[in-house]
Amino acid sequence: MARVKRGYIAQRRRRKIRLFVSSFCRAHSRVTRTIAQQKIRALVSAHRDRDRQKRDFRRLWITRINAVIRERGVYYNYSKYIHDMYKRKLLLNCKILAQIAILNRNCIYMIFNEILKKED
Repeated sequence: MARVKRGYIAQRRRRKIRLFVSSFCRAHSRVTRTIAQQKIRALVSAHRDRDRQKRDFRRLWITRINAVIRERGVYYNYSKYIHDMYKRKLLLNCKILAQIAILNRNCIYMIFNEILKKED
């Protein structure tokens, strides 16, 4: 019986998968079955960590804002600050407030003083 040479389609598929995992170590970048498993694992981790990254950044922003606010007012915290801002219709999101808190604290204090003036 004559020898049958395999087609090129499976080879192309494997080559494409290998390009995805070319930076992995040892068998994870060489053995086709292991490559397929590692690719699935990498994509699952990336999907999970995109959601985790959003959570982590939100926590970081809230912590930064809270730290700056508590320096100024003894019994004042992040939740009261955001509540009062929404009551006064000063709509700034957490990301922008955190940037202001880091780069220009005087601006945060000015907003803080405006809120306190309007309460009185």
